[in-house]
Amino acid sequence: MVKAVVLVKSPKKLIAARLRKIKSVYESFPVSGQFDAVAKIQVGELSEIKEVTTEIQKINGVERTETMVEVQ
Repeated sequence: MVKAVVLVKSPKKLIAARLRKIKSVYESFPVSGQFDAVAKIQVGELSEIKEVTTEIQKINGVERTETMVEVQ
């Protein structure tokens, strides 16, 4: 299993709730600062992270994302 944190910039309210609807997102919550929400994801292989981040970027109102992969 590979885990990653995706920081999401979006002025839309309730973006964290929308992130939870994505299959690989196991936790999401709003934050203050440069980004507006955090999505924690878990996938089977490293290559799947790109698919999940692309799906997040397709959500209406998402301006940009930044992904940090857990290093073990």
